[in-house]
Amino acid sequence: MAQINSCLKRTFIGFNLFFALVGAIILCLAVVSQVLTSNEDDEMGNRTTGLICLYIMGTVTTLLGLLGAYGAYKEHKISLIVFLICMVIGSLFMLRSGIPTAILRPQVQAVLEEKFREMLPLNRASIQEKHVVDSLQTHLHCCGLFSYTDWNEDIPSSCNCPSNEDEEPETCKVVSAINRYAFLMDGRSIYSKPCAPIVMYYVLLMADISLGVVFTLAILAVLGMILSSIMIHQLRHPNRTPVVLNIPTIFIPGPPKYEELQNDLPPPY
Repeated sequence: MAQINSCLKRTFIGFNLFFALVGAIILCLAVVSQVLTSNEDDEMGNRTTGLICLYIMGTVTTLLGLLGAYGAYKEHKISLIVFLICMVIGSLFMLRSGIPTAILRPQVQAVLEEKFREMLPLNRASIQEKHVVDSLQTHLHCCGLFSYTDWNEDIPSSCNCPSNEDEEPETCKVVSAINRYAFLMDGRSIYSKPCAPIVMYYVLLMADISLGVVFTLAILAVLGMILSSIMIHQLRHPNRTPVVLNIPTIFIPGPPKYEELQNDLPPPY
């Protein structure tokens, strides 16, 4: 015999299926990120740690959604209690990590700019830093961190802008460079955009997406806590009947007094 309200049961199952779908989407994002960055170096950040976090978050979210849907469908109290405990822990964890990140988010651009400034001039940077900037210039079609002059006169070949129809006209520009062998000035086509603003844009975009995912999961966890608590309460008190308010008889008006007297009089002869 069903002990949980059918409307609440369907709502909770739908909620958990959506919760599991969110986890599956996070897993797909992790797989896509791993494929797209498989040939990239890990100097600009801890790529492996980020992918592991995405895999763990997606797997846990999917499993919790399936657990909640199973507990509601079978009206299994233990599954719902485990789901409730996980929702409490998950909401606290999401808020604990999301709120400090949201506070520090406006400072990310300044920190990145400071790190990039420490690498200048690029022609005197370490081999590892040059390799990172060369990779950025090749994949992002940019030259230098803030300008091509960051390389001074030693502009690498990764800045070369090919003259083909696929490139937009404003992508390339011609600059004068010293020919090392003839010591003459010759024109050279390089990418016009610097790399630092592009990198900052993508880093801030990923930060905003991460904050959106964290707070979305936190809101879903809070809703899961509320719904699972109601269902557990209904499972603990299955036979509780609703209270019906009855109007006391003392408030029911009786017939008027004059009608009572009139009825008591004997009939006329």
